[in-house]
Amino acid sequence: MDFELTEEQRAFAATARDFARAELAPHAAHWDAEGIFPREAIAKAGELGFCGLYAPESAGGLALPRLDATLVFEELAAVDPSTTAFITIHNMATWMLGTWAQPTVRDHWGPLLTTGEKLASYCLTEPGAGSDAASLKTRAELVGHEYVINGAKAFISGAGSTDVLVLMARTGDANSGAGGVSAFAVPADAQGISYGKKEEKMGWNSQPTRTISFDNVRIPADHLLGREGEGFKIAMKGLDGGRINIATCSVGAAQGALAQAQQYMQDRKQFGKPIASFQALQFKLADMATELVAARQMVRLAASKLDAGDPNASTYCAMAKRFATDAGFTVVNEALQLHGGYGYIREYPLERLLRDARVHQILEGTNEIMRVIIGRRMLDGDAPDVIR
Repeated sequence: MDFELTEEQRAFAATARDFARAELAPHAAHWDAEGIFPREAIAKAGELGFCGLYAPESAGGLALPRLDATLVFEELAAVDPSTTAFITIHNMATWMLGTWAQPTVRDHWGPLLTTGEKLASYCLTEPGAGSDAASLKTRAELVGHEYVINGAKAFISGAGSTDVLVLMARTGDANSGAGGVSAFAVPADAQGISYGKKEEKMGWNSQPTRTISFDNVRIPADHLLGREGEGFKIAMKGLDGGRINIATCSVGAAQGALAQAQQYMQDRKQFGKPIASFQALQFKLADMATELVAARQMVRLAASKLDAGDPNASTYCAMAKRFATDAGFTVVNEALQLHGGYGYIREYPLERLLRDARVHQILEGTNEIMRVIIGRRMLDGDAPDVIR
């Protein structure tokens, strides 16, 4: 077991760190305050391969291991978790399309998405189907050589500003459950698609969130991803990686906050000396660093399990998502506390990192659902010996 990164992995991380400092850091606060979706910056990330990190090479991607992708996402999220989170969602949707699309669809969209010239949204959640994703009601009916789609999706990142939708819709009957769900690649400007108002959110303000309505939207039959009835399986495979991605965004936000706190403790003086000299605050910094390292290693373990095709990868991904998003938020919150009143004002990035990190405990499956996934697996007879 080797915990050290290779030279190539370190180079990926360094490239991402330099990009984040040059292209994200000077603008992140402005994008947040004004609700600006930075397509130009995302396209620049695409020029470095960051929009197709683990998409297959046949789609124009780098086909990197998920572990390597976490190194990039962490560095970006240390500066701007909101924009980075969208880039991770785009990567997930691009991987799904690149892996399961028919060759004609893959060959058209793959190079556009992996370069960041075009962007993708992932459409699973519905107004009445959040944690119970298998109960979704959006329907896709095969009529001749086309699918006709009707229904609605909610809380869709990038909606209204992206170019293709990776959509989960029911092709089976109303009682078909997970087995009646199929996946599709839907052009975002197809006739019959309409977008709701841009949601006013606590964080993640550099990416728009809207509902999407589908009214007799027609797409060619070859826009089906995989086969009919495989959509829920595809969605869950996507979410295993998505949970690692969002956990990594929390690790990145915590790393950025920790660095801010360490510097502030050395600069800030009270009672005639730097607050770094107070043992109580040293203990707080020590706990923050310990929790952060533990979260990072759990995320990397889960990524390694997913890369290796481990049969328990989904459990490890759920564990990593639950632990890292909780720990990451706590570290950011403690960093804000160490800044005192300064942490609460927008001159410092702490309040933005805090607002952006909070939603990570909700999306890609709430942390309560992560506990359900983990708990059910741990009740299997072999679990205590296998899940270690």
